[in-house]
Amino acid sequence: MPNFIQYSPKTEDKIYAATDCIIFGFDSVNLKLLVFKRNDMPLIGEWSLIGSFIKPNEDVSEAGKRVLKEITGLENIFMEELKVYSSIQRDPRFRCISIAQYALMSIDSVTDKVVHRHGAQWCNIDNIPNLVLDHMEMVKDGLERIKRKARYEPIGFELLPNRFTIPHLKRLYEAIYQKDIESSNFRKKIISLKLLVKLDEKDKSSSRRGAYLYKFDYETYQKLKTSGYNFELF
Repeated sequence: MPNFIQYSPKTEDKIYAATDCIIFGFDSVNLKLLVFKRNDMPLIGEWSLIGSFIKPNEDVSEAGKRVLKEITGLENIFMEELKVYSSIQRDPRFRCISIAQYALMSIDSVTDKVVHRHGAQWCNIDNIPNLVLDHMEMVKDGLERIKRKARYEPIGFELLPNRFTIPHLKRLYEAIYQKDIESSNFRKKIISLKLLVKLDEKDKSSSRRGAYLYKFDYETYQKLKTSGYNFELF
């Protein structure tokens, strides 16, 4: 039997639990972060991530889903727990532990009207304003997680609309890794994964010839994954 240290908490020892949502989006060119100006103390008017205290009747994931739906109007968005932030001085009001979660979405899926209703706006990840508390650390950790996972899991497709071109997909990975990617090699690699379904439609917004549209085959990926398939893009 393990020995437990005896501790009887007092009322003034109350610790709050919150979740902060690091919401990333992609607009066909740039990877972006959704931020908003705080409308309550402390640091009212400063830029911040979007979060909430966790209610007694919900777990961390449910709290994050609630925040996402309220801010974007969307459900079934990719979201994953990132890390616990528990520095004693992280919040000047009281002791508060935050369980950060990051979410990925196509910016096309959410209207500006819904976002602006909450005083939020999208900003490029290379031009993020100073954020309150330890939110910049959360963003940095979130970006590092995306870079690691995008190499061996197809999470990047969560940032795209349902239909996309291969040049569009290439721009996404260039935005994630902040570097140029050679077009022909990328095309060969992504086609060789056998996870894209070519559609009988073209996107002619950037040229008269146009580029074929594709969609990601999630069903095939899940089947391959159970048999030991390894998604490896780079």
